[in-house]
Amino acid sequence: MKYMIMGLFSLLAVTTYAQVRGAVKDNTGEPIPGANVFWMNTGQGVTTKEDGSFSISKPSKSHMLVVSFIGFQNDTIHVSKKNQELDIILRDGVELNEVNVVSRRMGTMKLRSSVMNEEMISSAELSRAACCNLGESFVTNPSVDVSYSDAATGAKQIKLLGLSGTYVQMLTENIPNYRGAASPYGLGYVPGPWMQSIQVSKGISSVKNGYEAITGQINVEFKKPQLPEADWVSANLFASSTSRYEANADATLKLSKRWSTSLLAHYENETKAHDGNDDGFVDIPRVEQYNVWNRWAYMGDHYVFQAGFKALSESRNSGQAHHAGMQSDDLYKVGIDTERYELFTKNAYIFNKEKNTNLALILSASWHNQDAMYGRKLYNVDQTNAYASLMFETEFNKLNSFSAGLSFNYDAYDQHYRLENKTELPLIKAFAKEAVPGAYVQYTLNLNDQWMLMAGLRGDYSSEHGFFVTPRAHLKYNPNEYVHFRLSAGKGYRTNHVLAENNYLLSSSRKVEIANGLDMEEAWNYGASVSTYIPILGKTLNINAEYYYTNFLKQVVVDMDSNPHEVAFYNLDGRSYSHVFQVEASYPFFKGFTLTGAYRLTDAQTTYKGQRMEKPLTSKYKGLLTASYQTPLGIWQFDATLQLNGGGRMPAPYELADGQLSWERRYGSFEQLSAQITRYFRRWSIYVGGENLTNFKQKNPIIDAANPWGGNFDSTMIWGPVHGAKAYIGIRFNLARNSD
Repeated sequence: MKYMIMGLFSLLAVTTYAQVRGAVKDNTGEPIPGANVFWMNTGQGVTTKEDGSFSISKPSKSHMLVVSFIGFQNDTIHVSKKNQELDIILRDGVELNEVNVVSRRMGTMKLRSSVMNEEMISSAELSRAACCNLGESFVTNPSVDVSYSDAATGAKQIKLLGLSGTYVQMLTENIPNYRGAASPYGLGYVPGPWMQSIQVSKGISSVKNGYEAITGQINVEFKKPQLPEADWVSANLFASSTSRYEANADATLKLSKRWSTSLLAHYENETKAHDGNDDGFVDIPRVEQYNVWNRWAYMGDHYVFQAGFKALSESRNSGQAHHAGMQSDDLYKVGIDTERYELFTKNAYIFNKEKNTNLALILSASWHNQDAMYGRKLYNVDQTNAYASLMFETEFNKLNSFSAGLSFNYDAYDQHYRLENKTELPLIKAFAKEAVPGAYVQYTLNLNDQWMLMAGLRGDYSSEHGFFVTPRAHLKYNPNEYVHFRLSAGKGYRTNHVLAENNYLLSSSRKVEIANGLDMEEAWNYGASVSTYIPILGKTLNINAEYYYTNFLKQVVVDMDSNPHEVAFYNLDGRSYSHVFQVEASYPFFKGFTLTGAYRLTDAQTTYKGQRMEKPLTSKYKGLLTASYQTPLGIWQFDATLQLNGGGRMPAPYELADGQLSWERRYGSFEQLSAQITRYFRRWSIYVGGENLTNFKQKNPIIDAANPWGGNFDSTMIWGPVHGAKAYIGIRFNLARNSD
């Protein structure tokens, strides 16, 4: 039947010259034969060959090319030229139920077919920068900000829609991950060479993965062993001018037609302490990490199975490196030792490929053990997480699809801590647990790919907070092939574990006050966006504009303003919200060269004990300009990114004895430049680059660094980079399955 359809579509090709050519592959590069490729609202189409390639003539009155295949969702791409070459990437509907079609030159792609406002950061985009881990993979992305949380631990946090990364749901292959105690340092637990792609969903998302996404989701897809084009062996070596060294390697073994396995390994070591501003404190912590992952896959005709086990060990040391007037055993030290283990299985049974009818069961568990020392303060935590999700999906017809499922999440925190620099105080013991069973239904209506509506509703019962309901809806409208409108509205919830998620704040002399009876956080998120694809001079100008409003009904406030010598956690009494507007444009000016510019405005405010103020340490605006050029033969690639980070408000300062303020009330804007040059060879490539080439550094990032045991010491007043320019060099190697 497949070859009969291929023959019928082939007869519809009307010319043999001025052809639109390309290839259809899945998201890891495996060719997809038999995929349908046709022009919207016409009868003209073809199917792909055994190697996934196709060739089709372009009618004069149609510019939207539609791609479809059993088990994948349809998508369209604007084609402006009659001889354009395309690289079309489809992702399996069983795992992610999404499709994206992209041009070869694009590294960050809007998922045009998705009813949600999503973009995919491909492996090609990740290779444009050092990208040693997840926290360093958003250098060229205008939507996600990554910055240091403090100047002592090296902890990094992301911000999306002007709010802390704790309001972003982190997923690894659609499994909730890096929650609670893993969130302060979790961005460093994902090595860059392991990642195949990153999907960023803004605003409220689907109800499938739970109720926690308030400002969005970030999903990481890893390399998979089951695909024929997975490399037999690949490796990446990296070294920087700060004496940071990394080694990554992975190997894949095809055991049989159905079974395959892979082993991924990572090692990093920041071998030297650096004190660039000579304040006695280390600017970059010394981190040594071992990370290994073994995963398995069985790919049957109807049954699909995946499983994996991951182990991580990390030692993070920072703090005071020297002080002329202090003994070595009295220096302020920061030490964080982490052991983390993860286990997951995915099981899917496909009843009907044509209607994408399948039943999937996902099981995962993690054990996170962390012992942290901040001076003489201690925070030790053992977190256990268990997660299960049973999902059923089907497409009744081209117009209607349905999904329903059950889920269960369990978290347990065994904590021992001392929140003052007094060794005579005993450790406080605290145990917290939460079990949350839930269920959801989701319906999608698709009217000829012009109108799309996705509505979802889930109900969950928390053993700590009771029953709650999460409604979410997305609407997409394409009035023509050049413009896409999207609207979204929905709720999100999360349980706040203040010490597990904010223990880096202990690297100061601030007193910690935690109110009793903290609420479960609850917020509405509303979004609107428009994407336009304008043909200009035979090329396509992409413009995206979006606005998001997040309004908290309940929130745990992190208050560093009411008392400059205290950090207080208490329930919101008043308003807390964020408004974010962003515009982005991208255009390929000539072959191989693409320029992208973006600008974002943020207004985030919270009520602190009766007074509504801007959220501190949150930039009012951000500008981004990225340029990428690849030579015609693909041998050389040049990439550069310029960031303009706007100023913002500092937490309330206090007066010193001489009447001076401890720090300025506001901080100013600053620029950062990064660049990389890559030389490609047949099976390997070499890259050199630099970060923060403008060499901008925040002056005196640590307050009263000379007296860390005094009452004014604070390393959490961070709004800019704490170290200067950094150079790096790396080598990538891969031996593909089809290598000679």
